[in-house]
Amino acid sequence: MRSPAAAFAWEFGRRHRWGFIAFVVYFTVLATINVFFLGHRRVDFDNVQTFALAVVVPLATSFIYFLAVFSYGLAGDLAARQSMYPTRLFTLPVTTNALAGWPMFYGSIAMAILWIAFRFLGVWPSDAYLPVIWPMFLGASLLAWTQALTWMSYPLPGLRVIVTVLWLASIDAIVMLALHFKASEAVMLAIVVPHVPLAFLVARFAVARARRGDVPDWSRPFARVRSIADFVTRRNDDFRSAARAQMWFEWRLHGRSLPALVAILLPFELSLLFVFRETPGIVFEILISVLFTPLFMAAFVAATVSKSNLFMTTRPLTSASLVAAKLKATIVSTVVAWLFVLIAIPIGLRLSDTSSIVMDRWHRLLDSFGSPHAIAIVLVVLSALVASTWKQLVHSLYIGMSGREWIAKASVFIALSFLGVLFPFVHWLLRSRVAMAYLWNALPWIAAAFVAIKLSIATWIAARLHDTQLVSDRAIVLGAACWDAIVFAVYALLVWLLPSILFRGYFLALIAILAVPLTRLSAAPLALAWNRHR
Repeated sequence: MRSPAAAFAWEFGRRHRWGFIAFVVYFTVLATINVFFLGHRRVDFDNVQTFALAVVVPLATSFIYFLAVFSYGLAGDLAARQSMYPTRLFTLPVTTNALAGWPMFYGSIAMAILWIAFRFLGVWPSDAYLPVIWPMFLGASLLAWTQALTWMSYPLPGLRVIVTVLWLASIDAIVMLALHFKASEAVMLAIVVPHVPLAFLVARFAVARARRGDVPDWSRPFARVRSIADFVTRRNDDFRSAARAQMWFEWRLHGRSLPALVAILLPFELSLLFVFRETPGIVFEILISVLFTPLFMAAFVAATVSKSNLFMTTRPLTSASLVAAKLKATIVSTVVAWLFVLIAIPIGLRLSDTSSIVMDRWHRLLDSFGSPHAIAIVLVVLSALVASTWKQLVHSLYIGMSGREWIAKASVFIALSFLGVLFPFVHWLLRSRVAMAYLWNALPWIAAAFVAIKLSIATWIAARLHDTQLVSDRAIVLGAACWDAIVFAVYALLVWLLPSILFRGYFLALIAILAVPLTRLSAAPLALAWNRHR
């Protein structure tokens, strides 16, 4: 390459060309709809939800994709202490300013194009005021700070996620406060524009430290806590099997990430109870955010948990044993993280004197549904959150076990593309009563089709596992029996909770089958075997 600018342009264009092509195709279709069907006219939206489905969600999906691309978030470990900046780029004969500046420059240009495309081609409400300049600088500043904070080295594992989330949330809060007071375009520019050069200075400092290999370490102040944890988990005898040793290794390597992240973030969230103790609505919003914290943090940890390496593939264990060790470690990780949440919430409510607000709502729930149903609803919601947290950790396990980077990138791209297409379709569907009626009548058939696809794939995977002897016949039969038992339990619970007038029994059975994971978990040994024999 003749210049660093051309080198980085080729880097992003070559690695993410399909994503950029899909971006162009999406906006070409959007422009066609806007010009030929709407005639550049704005649309009267019925409510805020339909506007979110048509504009906000596709915009946010594209924004998140650009964040991941230009911050190198698809190739790093968010929970690690080391910088996420690719080390292979440190060998380029360019300055540190170029290493930090050109990705930030191309990312800012992409954010500007994203806003301009949505500003002039998107379907907006007829009474909405659309600014022209400051939103593109807001997108550039959020991207720049994401780059700077993810490229920074941190003294503790998981601290990167906490710092990045809190800092970006603070910027969003300032912007939302300014919009609440109807700040002018000039004031908004004065708020968001200075963030870009400040973020560049931080990014340059972070890349320079990472290029030197400087990684701070605060492990000494926590050495006593670590020694206590090691004493609790220490074994007096050797491991009875290689599988137990692998499970212990997975726990030490990845299992503690989720509980650590949740434990770090919980005090910051629960401290808000002391500030808003007089506002019941905000108190419940804080509690809801606390309950969703493990699920949200699991999304960051999942990429690290599912990733396989050369060391793992050479272990003297079967592929099924290696996958089972990861599954066991994720179960323990989920349980420990939720124990932190369930212990911290009563303590926070007690110390902030907000427990009376929660108890008042609890008594209202008891009066409305009765004690058995109210307790069942709470247990179902809590169980669903715990199960969703574990599912979030393992749902992409088969992708990481394959060891193919292009599969991981393709899955992220397909998921974001699906969201970009799904939400406009849902918006159109909600506005059409005829389409909603057809969908409601066809919903059981759609669920039955998905069940047939799921069971067909599961049958093929089971046959492959049997033919390759990756999993014993006894394990396959036992796993199928356990899955059946869980499905029947979920079905019985749905029948008990939901009225039969609205939901037929066969439809609830289909929902239970779709809700319990099967194909992606059973495909993980096949993916790992494919990785080990390439």
